[in-house]
Amino acid sequence: MQRADAKLFRPIRVGNLNLAHRIVMSPMTRFRADGAHVPTDIIVEYYAQRGSVPLITEAAFIAARDGGYGSVPVDAVHDQGSYIYLQLWQLGRTAKPEILALPDCARNPGGPYSLVSSSDIPLPDKENACKPRPLTHEEVPEYIDLFGQAAHNAVHRAGFDGVEVHSAHGYLIEQLLQDTSNKRKDQWGGSVEGRTRFVLEVVKKVVSMAGEE
Repeated sequence: MQRADAKLFRPIRVGNLNLAHRIVMSPMTRFRADGAHVPTDIIVEYYAQRGSVPLITEAAFIAARDGGYGSVPVDAVHDQGSYIYLQLWQLGRTAKPEILALPDCARNPGGPYSLVSSSDIPLPDKENACKPRPLTHEEVPEYIDLFGQAAHNAVHRAGFDGVEVHSAHGYLIEQLLQDTSNKRKDQWGGSVEGRTRFVLEVVKKVVSMAGEE
């Protein structure tokens, strides 16, 4: 089979996008933002250089309490005729307590904040890991709303073509999914149904705020 005939290089329609081929760049953390969590010019150049394929960016915090993402490489990628999606995350117990403890400043807008997770279980196999505070019953839907608002901001204000919700690698959503880190006795813990409730509600909220496509 000639390379030009390979299915990988054939056009495909995904949602409302017509793609020239089936190659996508997955998210990779680059650490190229400044101390206030604002991406620098080099990250705009980095994504523009890869604009021959649809892109999923490295993760961005969902709210000021989790960090920020104030300048984005959307136009640079669109100028290459491609699409760009923003990955959204919340760190939970993997966040750095010393940063969360900072008073209100560019690096920690609105701070200080608490280290939170599904339960009060610290990171395993990490020396001197801090014990997180379990999310209160009232805070859980607040975080669902934060994911939704972040998705809305990404698509309808910043111009991203869509978002990806980061649900792995030990961050907040996975902390609620795993029975080793989620010891809650309320509707957000216990059974598989309870532990998956948060991520399912996040997806519903993201779809309602950013759109199905």
